Amino acid sequence: MDRMGKDISKDHTVKDHSQMDHSQMDHSQMDHSQMDHSQMDHSQMDHSQMDHSQMDHSQMDHSQMDHSQMDHSQMNHSQVDHAQMNHMQMSAHDHSHHEMSGMDHSMHMGNFKQKFWLSLVLSIPIIFLSPMMGVDLPFQFTFPGSDWLVLVLATVLFFYGGAPFLSGAKTELKQKSPAMMTLVAMGISVAYFYSLYAFVANHFLSGDHVMDFFWELATLIVIMLLGHWIEMNAVMNAGNAVQQLAALLPKEVIRKNAQGKEERVPLDQVVEGDYLIVRSGDKVPTDGKIIEGETTIDESAVTGESKRVTKKSGQSVIGGSVNGNGSIVIEVTGTGESGYLAKVMELVRSAQADKSKLEALSDKVAKWLFYVALIAGVGAFLIWLFISDVPTAFDRMVTVFVIACPHALGLAIPLVVARSTSIAAKNGLLLRNRRALENAHEIDALIVDKTGTLTQGTFAVTDVLSLGTLSKNEVLAYVAGLEKTANHPIAEGILTKAAAEGVSPKAATDIQSEAGIGLSGVINQETWKIVNQKGLTQLDLTVPEDKIKHFKEQGNTISYLVHQGEIAGIIALGDQVKPEASEFIRALKEMQITPVMATGDNQEAAEAVADYLGIKEVHAALLPEDKEQLVKSFVAQGKRVAMVGDGINDAPSLARATIGIAIGAGTDVAIDSADVILTNSNPKDVLHFLSLAKQTRRKMIQNLWWGAGYNIIAIPLAAGILAPWGILLNPAVGAILMSLSTIIVAINAMTLSINKKDE
Repeated sequence: MDRMGKDISKDHTVKDHSQMDHSQMDHSQMDHSQMDHSQMDHSQMDHSQMDHSQMDHSQMDHSQMDHSQMDHSQMNHSQVDHAQMNHMQMSAHDHSHHEMSGMDHSMHMGNFKQKFWLSLVLSIPIIFLSPMMGVDLPFQFTFPGSDWLVLVLATVLFFYGGAPFLSGAKTELKQKSPAMMTLVAMGISVAYFYSLYAFVANHFLSGDHVMDFFWELATLIVIMLLGHWIEMNAVMNAGNAVQQLAALLPKEVIRKNAQGKEERVPLDQVVEGDYLIVRSGDKVPTDGKIIEGETTIDESAVTGESKRVTKKSGQSVIGGSVNGNGSIVIEVTGTGESGYLAKVMELVRSAQADKSKLEALSDKVAKWLFYVALIAGVGAFLIWLFISDVPTAFDRMVTVFVIACPHALGLAIPLVVARSTSIAAKNGLLLRNRRALENAHEIDALIVDKTGTLTQGTFAVTDVLSLGTLSKNEVLAYVAGLEKTANHPIAEGILTKAAAEGVSPKAATDIQSEAGIGLSGVINQETWKIVNQKGLTQLDLTVPEDKIKHFKEQGNTISYLVHQGEIAGIIALGDQVKPEASEFIRALKEMQITPVMATGDNQEAAEAVADYLGIKEVHAALLPEDKEQLVKSFVAQGKRVAMVGDGINDAPSLARATIGIAIGAGTDVAIDSADVILTNSNPKDVLHFLSLAKQTRRKMIQNLWWGAGYNIIAIPLAAGILAPWGILLNPAVGAILMSLSTIIVAINAMTLSINKKDE
């Protein structure tokens, strides 16, 4: 890996490991000797194929790393070479934002599917051999020693299948934010340990029979595992924007040594002050200053500017951009963490870390349910202890805790996510972050990039007009002939168009350039000119406004072909507005969403497109940090912001926005920073997403009410609030309520759909 890639990779403060798929990584040559993994978030790392057999862990600090749920048995890093990755400084950085999210550790590591199926196998005998809340079901049976078998299976199930929830609860409590994992952990822990007490009491102590909860323990663990598995399968695996940034740079460069000779060296050996040769078509390897040569640079991938930029001696170039036709020598001014791409990557990491703090809807419900159950359970124990005895008080408390963790809650959100993700895929939407569906309601503003989102993203010929006897192809042939020897973006666009149309440029001689006006040349012994509007005015020529009005509205560059004092043709170049963009902006306004343009392109081009589309708020000539700050300012005002973009310069703002939406034809870095990907690269699909998100959230809320809402009645009854009137919640009734809520949740999720017009 090159120096930039290497330095980007080594600074893990800017890397979000939560999204990394290590399933094919070769760590066999990695030096982990100084790596501090103590606070790394491995919660979504897929280790299922990783082989650690060659890894030197002898000096690794694992003291605070929870590997309890990691399955290394099938781990294999043999497919990706990290031999050049330098992780030596990782321990010095703060990974606090990347601690385990509370979902769990093993769920995202390849053994989660196995954990569910093994837990199901362990649960089946328990379901057949133990009663449901003290009630024997018709299909259940017992035999001598069956209760011992149930105890053994339940113990294995609790520590194996329940481990992700126990680990997740530990993290949530450590972060002082109890949520779903804490609620589930409380339910299964109370069910298991009370059942263990019941087993001992019933077999070794005299007295009344004590009801156990082994049946509830088994079904709760299996259903919760199933719910999370469904949810993970529904949402595609996330990528790593930082790795994509590193991939933009070449691995080797051509350097001029002290003797002036050329030498090919790895990029990681380049230091500031070195002279590098960048030939036509090469990627610019580092930030630098041109000291020899002149060229055009395509910076669209990193700045969003669609038009190639002319660069001369003394001007700066950005690492990751693409050199045009000229060959240049640059003096290196920035490598590693001082380079432009590294700064963009830092913005992405910071934004992702902040947005990761957003709380899921189900976690909010689970948090309140946890507190309600805890207060109700402890309160019931104290009250019953005062009016009755310890066994009765203890029984009431346990019943409250078990009732408070309904099975349906584990499926309420995952089933809706699975359904909505399937519908989204059929409509050209890939959901990378399921929380996007929850957060997309009531969007106040949609910040949209111009280049590649509202426009096609390429500076090219948009139209050719003939105003005389020449055909369109003849106009193109004459213009291409005059521009054939030129080295600027307009010439490149014209020659590319001619080649695409199969038009051969006319043979031109005596070509002369007039600065700021155009150029002239001789074709077939006659003088032909290409001029801009200024040149047209000097020649005292005019063109009908209706001929060029459309080009002006879209901010196109217009060139005129002049012959014998008359305009023979017109050629327009620019970044063409997508046909569906106008309808998209109009629909946003109808939805009371304010469209805002944010682009790295120049002010003139941005305003032209904005006026054409009816966008009132325009921010042009923005760097990545400017875009990110713009999004940040909206969020600071309490507004919910969606961001649509496709370039590297959009990546930080995509990560910062409430919802980041990437155009599928954009850069991998932008795609990896987003929550949603438009696979058809059609901005109108944003409308489909917003429609689906609104209905998805409605279903989620409905399911959460069905999954947890019955606790409004069940918890007080379980606590014995109506005991003075002789009413206590029958455990069988509680079980029936839980079963019904689970069935209703499943049916309700399957009824999710979007309007026919969105399909």
